[in-house]
Amino acid sequence: MNIQIDSREKAKAIQKIIKEFDRRGVDHFVSKLYVGDYMNYDNPRLIIDRKQSLNELCSNVCQEHNRFRDEILRANEHGIQMIILCEHGGGVNCLEDVIWWDNPRRHKRVRNPDTGRWENLETKAVTGDKLYKILCTFQRKYGCRFLFCDKKDTGRRIIELLGGDEYDSGRD
Repeated sequence: MNIQIDSREKAKAIQKIIKEFDRRGVDHFVSKLYVGDYMNYDNPRLIIDRKQSLNELCSNVCQEHNRFRDEILRANEHGIQMIILCEHGGGVNCLEDVIWWDNPRRHKRVRNPDTGRWENLETKAVTGDKLYKILCTFQRKYGCRFLFCDKKDTGRRIIELLGGDEYDSGRD
């Protein structure tokens, strides 16, 4: 197996992934990819786009919606299947678990100018339920897949997904 890593991946963020590649004897090199972050040369029609957390994924599908959608459409135009692998952990193991995600941006602590006391306010940031619906729509409309893992398992999961098993083994 020979994995190409996109050159826009931050070196510090992928140190553990590279260690896992090395530990398993997986050849890898860094070079710019057309779409996504990881590709196996044995199957260039399957790409993994890694997200560090649900916060990043939420930002991509909401604030950066057009850019994110356009990248998936570019992949589709060239017959590339895109898997978005989110390293959230914390009990988020499959897409349905996103429903219960508590977006940290939904809560804001502010000082009441009248009383001088700190108060917790709820903002209009995206809820887990809303994010789940957005991700389901992306999957349905654009054919991408959203999978989840703990950060400690990312390297193993990338190898597993790119190892020719186009349909994951049920361990989202």
